[in-house]
Amino acid sequence: MTTQHNLPAIKVALIPAYRSTDFEVHRNWLAITSSLPWQDWYVAEGSEWTLDYPPLFAWLESGLAQLAKLCDPAMLQVTNNGYASPATVLFQRTSVMLTDFVLISAAWFTSRKMPAAQSLAVFTLIVAHPALLIVDHIHFQYNGLLLGILVWSIALIKEEHCLLGAFLFAVLVNMKHLFASLGPLYLIYLLRHYCRGQHAVQRFLSLGIIVLAVCAVSFGPFIAHGQIKQVLERLFPFGRGLNHAYWAANVWALYTLADKVLARLLHKTAGLASSTGGLVQTFSFAVLPDIGPTTCAVLSLAAMVPVLVLTFRKPEPRSFPQAIALMALCSFMLGYHVHEKAVLTVLIPLAMAAGDSIEAAREFMFVSLVGTYALFPLLFTWQEYPIKVALFVTYHLLAALLLYQVLQLPTVLHPVIFGASRLQFLPLLLTSTVSAAGMLAAWRHMGRSLLGDFSQSKVD
Repeated sequence: MTTQHNLPAIKVALIPAYRSTDFEVHRNWLAITSSLPWQDWYVAEGSEWTLDYPPLFAWLESGLAQLAKLCDPAMLQVTNNGYASPATVLFQRTSVMLTDFVLISAAWFTSRKMPAAQSLAVFTLIVAHPALLIVDHIHFQYNGLLLGILVWSIALIKEEHCLLGAFLFAVLVNMKHLFASLGPLYLIYLLRHYCRGQHAVQRFLSLGIIVLAVCAVSFGPFIAHGQIKQVLERLFPFGRGLNHAYWAANVWALYTLADKVLARLLHKTAGLASSTGGLVQTFSFAVLPDIGPTTCAVLSLAAMVPVLVLTFRKPEPRSFPQAIALMALCSFMLGYHVHEKAVLTVLIPLAMAAGDSIEAAREFMFVSLVGTYALFPLLFTWQEYPIKVALFVTYHLLAALLLYQVLQLPTVLHPVIFGASRLQFLPLLLTSTVSAAGMLAAWRHMGRSLLGDFSQSKVD
């Protein structure tokens, strides 16, 4: 309960914190969707922050804009670039907090039937993750809403509500198309687990109708208006380059680093500076072959094949969240122009399963530690440094404690780091030797103190 009570207070306290350019991006989308007819949403050029999310998210922005008018109508002027009045900041921050209830409700739903300790652990691990606080409530985005829909979808499918789960996934992809990388797993799982038996054809048709209906509502008006090409160009801007301005912690970060090292060794300077200029742009590697969108797509799909094959053979509801996390990780590690924030799509499904076993807890803790730390450069001002460190340390200590209670481990960090069956004597060894060092220091200090007092009294 303490976490549930403190989390809203933390979010409110972060309202005046640093805001990235994503804050202005979403303010501009509010302006576009409220000031212009829908036919102009994907052709408007009044700002560099053009609308590049699918239509269902655009309609969400349009709905939020109706509320924004009540706070500060000036924020809805398309030409009012960089506008950030106190009322605007309060409204946009509050909109993120309110849409977080989608994730909060999903976390409750997925954990409600678990034993009490596991339910508390899973709920807390999902809703209180520091990566969400850093990305949504400081940096500024709406990942709580989107990941909430994903958690709802996964949880419903686990409980055999497959049509509703598929519907929510279709809605999610039509709000943020980058979740489409999870589509192959949804397809194979639903075909093998849901579309079987006497009513297999009927169930398959039902799934198809649901997905097509959502896509028709989302893209239909733009197709009818002859704008689908323009919409797709906005959604898939391949001219932005392999890496984001801040390299995501994936294979291409290592690839780019290797190219820079080789370029230095071979005294080649072409393309050397452009890859680290901090700008979203295409560039050519100095030594290694250039990587394009097609190569990334093929490699990502190839990396997904093992989990897809395993799901085809054993489509088990219990393993579905971890399969989703692995698919997301494949896309994160090998995708084209991956944002560092996409690691959230790995972390939250892993949190759903963290209380299932020691191995699941170990996977979650390791990925969470590394993935959250990789987000630290997003907050580069000194004021936010103690905040991100405090959130990081507090959460992972709490996570270790909660998982310790759930899994009844004799130690917490040992199985997370080494595995449950390796170096089993190590915790006792470390406890004994570290304690022995402390006792040795105390023995020395007490001896010196006592002998000093004895010598002093003898002199007197």
